[in-house]
This record gives sequence, structure tokens and C-alpha cells, in this order.
Amino acid sequence: MLNFTYCTPTRMIFGQGVISQLPDQLSKYGHKVLLAYGGGSIKRSGLYDKVKELLAGFEVHELADIAPNPKYDPSVLDGVKICKTEGIEVILAVGGGSVLDCSKAIAASAKYDGDPWDLITGKVKAQAALPIIDVMTLAATGSEYDAACVISRTATNDKIGYIDPLLYPRVSFLDPTYTESVNPKHTAAGVADAINHCMEQFFVSPHNSVADGYGETLMKTLMLWGPVALAKPDDYEARAEIMLAAAFACNGITNLGAGQSGWPMHGIEHALSAFYDITHGEGLAIITPRWMKFILCDRTVERFVEYGTQVLGISSELSAYEIANRAIAMTYDFFRDTMHMPMTLREVGIDGSRLDEIAKHIADNEGLDNPNNFYPLTEADIRQILQDCL
Repeated sequence: MLNFTYCTPTRMIFGQGVISQLPDQLSKYGHKVLLAYGGGSIKRSGLYDKVKELLAGFEVHELADIAPNPKYDPSVLDGVKICKTEGIEVILAVGGGSVLDCSKAIAASAKYDGDPWDLITGKVKAQAALPIIDVMTLAATGSEYDAACVISRTATNDKIGYIDPLLYPRVSFLDPTYTESVNPKHTAAGVADAINHCMEQFFVSPHNSVADGYGETLMKTLMLWGPVALAKPDDYEARAEIMLAAAFACNGITNLGAGQSGWPMHGIEHALSAFYDITHGEGLAIITPRWMKFILCDRTVERFVEYGTQVLGISSELSAYEIANRAIAMTYDFFRDTMHMPMTLREVGIDGSRLDEIAKHIADNEGLDNPNNFYPLTEADIRQILQDCL
């Protein structure tokens, strides 16, 4: 087991009706609030009105219309401008992972005098950030319990993962009832995203039983309850299981003392959604079984055996490659047949015309050829995986 340091400073407040505690928690950090949210879903559900009611004693400024795959321009830049102009003391993100990711980038950038893109790309390290509190309405990214955000800059087709301990939310309110109105497409995409977070940290070397156990349990939980949420959107237990699993899937607990992954599936998908603005979880579902098939070899097969037997319940009496190939097929079938997701790039509007450009962009920017990664990928490898996804 490798050495590690682990700290998750976010206070998680989980369950029905917990939003009633919002004013008490928010007041600890300030009274000038930036309320950040996305489209109209929180207004249609009544959550917006509830939040505004709870914020009656605060000075509230709003940043609306934060899009999926949150954009540097306009959302991050607009939020930074509001924070600096109005002297914002705390950010309240209400929505899914995109709203929270955007809020994280704003939080650090509001305390920086230079170009915010310097922080996001790691050119400059943030020295401070505004405190963030969130009320989540989608179970997917795990941003509510980690120190990362992902920001897209459409002008350059960049989608950048920005990680800094300053970006941990101070408090995350997780009420599963707020996810019951999420449509089937985004419910499935959220489950796929959370499963993939576990996979990215599971396919590593070295590994250990503790980290494996966390990851395997989370993957099994998501695969068990995801279909239930699709069939019965208002099933509270299904939504609660998914929401809790998604929160833990990306906060590092599944990789404690284990080796480096490189997050290749996310690296590939980030480019696809930067170029084509597709739904992140759908892109991951398409990529996952193709990446699995591409990297299967004598060096990696043991990890597939562990995944197949412990997560999918495949008999350990089969040969290693039988287990591995069956596990890959079952993963594909789960996303396609059980979660009813698109499983080719063409289904989400991507043809083969820009694969060379995308593969080069990934190879140049994602570091997937790092020899410390579980399975380093060259530009040619990435191009082949993309081709296999068509």
C-alpha cells in the first residue's frame, strides 16, 4: 500500500428537509451571497422560491443560466465580476455538478487579480477562495464532496479539470427528494458518471483490499439502484442510495494507498464534450467498454477478474480472459439495455470527421501517455479507441 494523505473537510448534511438548516450554515460565512444556478429546473420544482425564502435575511445577487459543461465565458467570468463588484462573501450553488463546478472556479478567481484561466490551467496557484455552500439537485459528479471542478473554454475546445484544496465546499446539502424530478436521460448519465469515477480509480496498480472494497461497493450500489430510479423516479431509497454513492465515488476514498490511474476515460470524454458539448455521462458510457477492450492484456487482466467477480458476480471458476471479456460485455449491456443509454458516438451526433484532431488534442493536453498511469495511451491508441466508439 502506498503512502497517502487524506482529508475531506466538507460537512455533509443529508436527508429529507435538511435545507431548513441553510440560513444557520450560510450565516457562518457571510451575508452577501452569490446565488448560482442553472436553467429553469429549480424554479419549476419550487426549490428556487424555497431558497429565496430562506435567504430573506441575506443580501443576494444571482448568477443564472449556468450550462452543462460549465463555460469559462460567460459563466465563470460573469460570476467573478459580480463577486468583485458586490463584495460577495459566500457562494451558494443550487443545482447539479455543473453549477457547483462553475461556483468553485468563481470562488478562487474572485480572490485573484489576474486572468482566472491562469488558476484553472494551473499556471498560478490560488492563495484564497470564497467559501462555497451547495444544495445539490443531481447525483453524478461528486463535486459536492471533493476539491475539483471541470471548466470548458469553447474558444479553444478546452475542458480542464481544476483541483485545489481551497475548492472543497464548506457545507453540502444532499436531499434525495430534489433528484426525483431528474429526467431519465440525466438520471442514467449521472449514474454512469459516478460508476466511471469508481472505475477510473479501480483500474490501477498497485491496489489494496480497502480501496477495492470501497470502489466495488459503490459500483454495485449504483448498478443496483440506477435501474430502480429509472423505473420509479420518486423511489426515495433508490435516489438516496445513488446520491450517497455518487458523493463518495469521486472524493478519493476509492483510491486510498493505491496507484495512479491517469483518468483516461475522463480525459478522452472531456475532449469530446469540449468539441461537441455532449452530455458527460453519456460520453463516458460510450467510451468505457471500448477503453476496457483496448487495454485488456496479460498485464491488466487481473483487474478485470476482480471487477468481474466482485462487482458483476461472474463465476471465478472461469478462465481469466473469459471473466474479463464477459465483464466488458456486461458493462456494455448494462449501459445500453438496463440504463437505456446511447452507446455509439454517432448516436450523440459525433461522426469520424474530427477524430484525428480530437486524438491529437487529447494526447497534447491530458497526459495519458504518462508511464506511471495504469495503461499509458499514445495518440494512436486514443485515435483507435475513438474509432471503436463510432
